[in-house]
Amino acid sequence: MATWLPTLITNTPEEGYDLAVKLSRIAIKLTQPDAEARERMRPDYAEDADALIAVSQVVATHFATISAANNYWRDAS
Repeated sequence: MATWLPTLITNTPEEGYDLAVKLSRIAIKLTQPDAEARERMRPDYAEDADALIAVSQVVATHFATISAANNYWRDAS
């Protein structure tokens, strides 16, 4: 059975950041699986600075985890 997250290992920090964003998006979809509900709520947070800052904090947490898994990109070698 295939998995959507086979590894946290990425080739570059940029790929790691993209993966962090994907993890955040997947978490939202799992938390609120109704796409119509997510679309209805979007205007509520789209212009809410606190909500947008919270999103960036979640991505940063995921990125820190991915960075550690990649030995901070093999100790910048």
